[in-house]
Amino acid sequence: MAATRVGIIGAGWIVKVHLGVLSGFDDVEVVGIASRNPDSAGPLAEAAGARVYPDYRSMLDAAELDAVFVCLPPYAACEPALAVVDRGIALFAEKPLGVDEDQPARIAKSIHDKGVVSCVGYQWRYLEVVDRARELLEGRPPQLVVGSWLGETPGAKWWIRKDQSGGQILEQATHIFDLARYLAGEMEPTAAAGRRVPRPAYPESDILDVTETAVRFASGAIGSFSTTSLLAGPHRVGLDIVSDGLGLTLEILEPRLVVRLGKETTTIAPPSQFETPYQLQNRAFIDAVQGKPNRIRSSYDDALLTHHVTLAASRLANEAASS
Repeated sequence: MAATRVGIIGAGWIVKVHLGVLSGFDDVEVVGIASRNPDSAGPLAEAAGARVYPDYRSMLDAAELDAVFVCLPPYAACEPALAVVDRGIALFAEKPLGVDEDQPARIAKSIHDKGVVSCVGYQWRYLEVVDRARELLEGRPPQLVVGSWLGETPGAKWWIRKDQSGGQILEQATHIFDLARYLAGEMEPTAAAGRRVPRPAYPESDILDVTETAVRFASGAIGSFSTTSLLAGPHRVGLDIVSDGLGLTLEILEPRLVVRLGKETTTIAPPSQFETPYQLQNRAFIDAVQGKPNRIRSSYDDALLTHHVTLAASRLANEAASS
């Protein structure tokens, strides 16, 4: 079988992660990296043996591609993603899908019309501790879900601008909302609160620095999500899930699952490198592109449901903060 030819749009840190994973697949060839920043794209392309293109259109015109990874900030991701799909090329899109609902909906429609393979970067669905949590919850439906992303403000300038990132819920805590959907089912935000904190180090910021969101799941379970970016580093990122007789604490950044079943407490902490969920995710995507059984855990359609939830939560929190 000929190698799957991959193009990448973007040159940020996540591109380096994907390149490191893809370089370990002997049936994949990264042939192009499209970026307006040649200083960043050049070293990445050289390491991959790929060509640098000044923009995504020139890469799509010149390179024969089987799949494209769109790794851009939320405000810039939709137009390239739609161009990829409209050409009938398989799409890997990083989360979140955008900063609004309209453009991702157009992309989803084009994916259906063109029949292309799609995958979205919710890599934590592939963690072994997440698999174990799903197994433990079979027959014990969740009744309470408490999510947290208590951490720092990333360094990218666009991250602190609501029109460019959408804010912490949409851009970062989306991972926790997504895992809650994956483990406990569909949900709807019912109320939210938010607060901006004056920070001299971030005078241009207009996003909420603290939020609290209440949700109700389709099953009848209830939950809440707390977020902040006020800290100097990650403090707590994960989920607590309670069902009848079972309590789970799922920690994500250093994967660990604490299981309280009856009076017994067990901690599951499998050896897992940072790249492991990316390897499993990207392998599933490449296999599907190659026509092998589809093991993708987050298609564009599925990710769109998470996107709707985080947009609704962000909207409620911003409305509460401005009232």
